[in-house]
Amino acid sequence: MTPSDPQPKESAKKLRNGQQHAEQHEMPRRVLITGLGMAKGLTLARAFHLCGHRVIGADFEGSGIPCPGRYSKALSTFYPLEKPGSKDPATTYIRRLAEIVETESIDLWVSCSGVASAAEDALAKEAIERRTSCTCVQFDAQTTLRLHEKDSFMQETRRLGLPIPQSHSVTSPDDILKILASSIVSDPDRRFILKPIGVDDAHRGDMTLLPCTSLAETKARVMRLPISPARPWILQQFIPGGEEYCTHALVIRGVVRCFVACPSAELLMHYSALPTTCALSRAMLAFTREFVARSPDPETWTGHLSFDFMFEDGVASEKGFEKRLYAIECNPRAHTAVVLFNQYGPAMAAMVRAYISATSGGLVQEDSNGNRRHVGQNDDDGVQDSLIVPPVMTRCLWCYIVLAM
Repeated sequence: MTPSDPQPKESAKKLRNGQQHAEQHEMPRRVLITGLGMAKGLTLARAFHLCGHRVIGADFEGSGIPCPGRYSKALSTFYPLEKPGSKDPATTYIRRLAEIVETESIDLWVSCSGVASAAEDALAKEAIERRTSCTCVQFDAQTTLRLHEKDSFMQETRRLGLPIPQSHSVTSPDDILKILASSIVSDPDRRFILKPIGVDDAHRGDMTLLPCTSLAETKARVMRLPISPARPWILQQFIPGGEEYCTHALVIRGVVRCFVACPSAELLMHYSALPTTCALSRAMLAFTREFVARSPDPETWTGHLSFDFMFEDGVASEKGFEKRLYAIECNPRAHTAVVLFNQYGPAMAAMVRAYISATSGGLVQEDSNGNRRHVGQNDDDGVQDSLIVPPVMTRCLWCYIVLAM
């Protein structure tokens, strides 16, 4: 199922016929996109193709099951990849990506892979940019690992002076019980939830509030969980009545170029964009920009940056209720909400130009009005660093169907 499109027949016809519309004064580039088995990767492949670029796709295939994205008309070539594992280590995966980049003379690699290969993609970025002239839309290994893990992200956000809920890294049930006992004394109404730090599909949806109604019930609950020094968890303050939101951002050399914020959805593809003038959207954009700006060497940051936020109603005033923002998780990769850019038109073209601007390798200049722009050897279109957002009132088709039923 694909996102809605204000010109569905026209866009579909162009894809079927392999038609492209290269941007005026823009040289077509060779773009590698990984993650074609997911909607976010396919969305970007179609966008680059429709804007006149040559798109090469790659994704994991195994057990005789082909990646569905390999059949897209947006691709000129598709390469299967083997998942990194005990029999096929990360070095093989990284070497394969580098070979594809060299074979196809790739100008730009847009990494849209999933959580399972986050570390490997970051290492691949470093290897590819060392060996070739290809630019990678992917953070380096140090940045990726710092943001990918829940506990290190919380530590980093706290260090940057940005708001997060109270969080504790725990490696045993005893750690949890001690923290809860202390919290009961200092703030009896405060509740917590437990989250696995690593990938754990079996427990990640568990929102049980701690402490339970009795100490015995709390002990029984935490003793059942696989918590150990080898498998640490995070004990995080529960935001009562909180509203959860997610964001997707494209960062090019420390500048947030594309951004969308949405109410979180339990099911993927059920997203609708918040208006850019909405106070909640502006607050999440401001957090994203501040996070990048306060981080070490922000000018080296080129990649996707996604956050999960909670908003808590605060004190009342003459202007209404104050809402407090908390960042609860970071995903240093593309978010599925990028499908909201799938409408063929000016926003899609601007998004693609923003990606292509990463290949200029230029510096960032700022004029007297505070406007920033990239300047480089390939800066032939003078792309301004204005924020690119999806078209007004865009939403996923699945969401539209559910609401219409």
